[in-house]
Amino acid sequence: MSTKHFVTDIDKLVVDALEALTLTNPDVLYYKNDKVIAKKSHDPQRHVAIISGGGAGHEPAHAAFVGEGMLTAAASGWIFASPSVAQIERAIVAVAGPKGVLLIIKNYTGDIFHFSLAAEKARSRGIFAQVVVVGDDVAVGKAKSGKVGRRGLAGTVLVHKVAGAAAARAESTLEEVVAAAKEVADNLVTVGVSLNHVHIPGRKIEQENIMAEDEAELGLGIHNEKGCVRLQPIPSLPDLVTTMLDQLTDNTDADRAYVDFATAENVVLMVNNLGGLSPLELGAITNEIVGQLTSRGLRPKRLFSGTYMTSLDGPGFSITLLKASDTVLQYLDAPTKAVGFTPGSVVTADSPSRVIVESAAQKTKHSHTNSHAKPSILDPAKFASSVKLACEKVIAAEPQITQYDTVVGDGDCGYTLKRAAEAVLSFVTSSSTSISPTVSTLQDLAETVENNMDGTSGAIFSIFLHALATSTSRFETVLDENGWGSAAAEALKTLYAATPARPGDRTLIDALAPFVEKLAAGEGVKNAAVAGRKGAEGTKGMKASLGRAVYVDAKGYDRVPDPGAVGVAELVEGLAGL
Repeated sequence: MSTKHFVTDIDKLVVDALEALTLTNPDVLYYKNDKVIAKKSHDPQRHVAIISGGGAGHEPAHAAFVGEGMLTAAASGWIFASPSVAQIERAIVAVAGPKGVLLIIKNYTGDIFHFSLAAEKARSRGIFAQVVVVGDDVAVGKAKSGKVGRRGLAGTVLVHKVAGAAAARAESTLEEVVAAAKEVADNLVTVGVSLNHVHIPGRKIEQENIMAEDEAELGLGIHNEKGCVRLQPIPSLPDLVTTMLDQLTDNTDADRAYVDFATAENVVLMVNNLGGLSPLELGAITNEIVGQLTSRGLRPKRLFSGTYMTSLDGPGFSITLLKASDTVLQYLDAPTKAVGFTPGSVVTADSPSRVIVESAAQKTKHSHTNSHAKPSILDPAKFASSVKLACEKVIAAEPQITQYDTVVGDGDCGYTLKRAAEAVLSFVTSSSTSISPTVSTLQDLAETVENNMDGTSGAIFSIFLHALATSTSRFETVLDENGWGSAAAEALKTLYAATPARPGDRTLIDALAPFVEKLAAGEGVKNAAVAGRKGAEGTKGMKASLGRAVYVDAKGYDRVPDPGAVGVAELVEGLAGL
């Protein structure tokens, strides 16, 4: 649970965030006293008005959905609190006309009371007003939800979108817009999961809401309330998605079988970020959900993936499925100028075929262009044994290297080295790989590192290994230690032409250079490896002059050696059999 915030005055937070919408969307008006956002260009003589709202803390819902093709107005309460009747009346007065107004609300007691009363008062003044209540949650189940009914969750956004598109047609009547909204609301199911509850700025931390590191909650709402089931330990993503999709689609579950997708003409999927997930993680989650749905015979025709209805910065996501008609798909596809809405995408049958996966052999089959017979420069068995040991040492050292890089970098060095080492290990041990005694092996090795090692260190290793392959190609016989030393010295010169890094700059060069120099001097690979380790340890206390470490608090330099240099030390010790 994140408890630090830049704005701790929650009242100011809400009103300022709403005011910001006038900066990002030139077609809105902000009634500040009532916390109402309204579409400036709305013509009440020609179009039905669509109004929604609820507590703040769900952004971009609801105010950021005001715009052409979506909501006409939205009333915001304080964080997780329903707007008052007076606020909703202000929204109605701002946009309602002879075409009427539709109020779309989520199934929460406060929202139902306030919006229903506001609608009734509007009717008493001669305004045609209708209310559609959305309850799309399946987690609670029919037995427990009883008279209260299902909670309104992220699926409400799809009701906003369809109703807004229907209302954008000047010929649409209020009854037609209501029918479109109800069609969506009646065919929606949603379930959410989160790794923790959220902290409301300016309020005390509720200790009972803090979840353990190995816990998640399934079936939570969007107001920081507890979920239906606490999961411990946290399931793998595939297992978690399977459980969630079972709740959404299992017609044999009498307590949750709200929509029969077996008869679905079209399936629409919304993967909603509850506020705290990175786009990277949400992308992986989306990919897993689409894959599992497809395997169930429910490949979605439309996909909405993004941040639609949040619970502040909740570290979780929700899955919404909609059984949609062709007309509903057309409304979902219709354009909107609402700044907070991420448009959906069309998922076609050939979407998976657009993913190209090449094998290492396919990528490298054209890389060795010299067709002349190549001399043997290495002993395949000895080479594979040495490289295998080197990779295993690097993999084993990953936790320590990661810890070092957390202190003086961005924490990725250990994983980067481990990923490359695992790829190289697979290359030299795979039953499908035949280690050639020629320079082709070094070329393939360099390609393997290049394709599996990111960042600056990946570039340095790749340049050095490609240069090593080039320098060894000049030899006609199997290389001994002196031969490898000579070739490595040439490769180091090539590397120096590409980087300003030199010994003393607190980089992996501090370990690589002394290793190469000792090996080139004929002192043997074991002594060279000792020199490499000494160079790595010597970076402790050394000030960085290159790389991200330059920006780190200098106190970190005294605590740990350079992570990249330590990785090189592990590598060369493995090559030396130490």
